[in-house]
Amino acid sequence: KAYELAMELTDIYNARSIKNVARLKLARWFNEVEKLGADNFYTVIDTFKTHYDTILNFFVNRATNANAESFNAKVKAFRAQFRGVMDIPFFLYRLMKLCA
Repeated sequence: KAYELAMELTDIYNARSIKNVARLKLARWFNEVEKLGADNFYTVIDTFKTHYDTILNFFVNRATNANAESFNAKVKAFRAQFRGVMDIPFFLYRLMKLCA
């Protein structure tokens, strides 16, 4: 049953729906999780309740910050490769050449 609930949550995000429809589907999903009583999902529900409006904004234009996170990971990997940065202007120059 827990796997089915996880797949239902995935289906909610994969469906092309508007914000209010997604809000209703998520509310129904919360009710199903509470009926199941599995402790594993309570962390997920707490996260959703804390960031509910921000999460629902995904359904407005389906935009995520994946590009920014990917770029941040590239910068961290590049910085780690040289074990620190001493010359910041040169680091930024190299980073620009690498990522531009």
